[in-house]
Amino acid sequence: MTGLTIAIVLVGIVVAAGSCVWLYQRTRAAQQGTARPTDPFHTGDEDSLRGDPRALKAGDIVEIRGLSYTVRGTLRLSEGGWGWAEHLLDDAKGAQLWLAVEEDPDLELTAWTPVEDAGEPGAKRIEFGGRSYELEESGSATFRSEATTGLSEQGTVRYQDYEAEDGALLGFESYGESGWEAATGEELSRYDVRIYPAAI
Repeated sequence: MTGLTIAIVLVGIVVAAGSCVWLYQRTRAAQQGTARPTDPFHTGDEDSLRGDPRALKAGDIVEIRGLSYTVRGTLRLSEGGWGWAEHLLDDAKGAQLWLAVEEDPDLELTAWTPVEDAGEPGAKRIEFGGRSYELEESGSATFRSEATTGLSEQGTVRYQDYEAEDGALLGFESYGESGWEAATGEELSRYDVRIYPAAI
């Protein structure tokens, strides 16, 4: 084999190797470009084990710390592009509570139990049930009602939320022209709640 032939073979090998490297890098870049970034704190695995609260609907069973409730209906609320849901839960004895589900940006679950004699909101501080609550936020939202909630199909709601030093919550809501309704709230961890979807 002459020196010229060897040189031609070597050039061919270098060109072929370069083409392979270029093709590999281009393919990898294309694959990375189509891969969607994912949130490292997303609770997808937990949702597959305990059910997804964001997908709750009427008829589903919700277990909170071992107590079972049925979803009677849902309010879908919206305020300035921000949305959340409140689900009316009923146990076998007729006791009711509301489960609020929102992402801010992490998933937040709050159990709200209606109470009487909490007065009306407006003050910066409210004393109730042996606790002192401070005003945290207030506003108004529109809602859509699904299944049984005791409210019209759609409307508006005003709210004022208070929080005590120990994290206990006190909330007030007024739907349409109705008076204020009060509820005490407790934040739940993802492990407090298990969901059993209704059979379709």
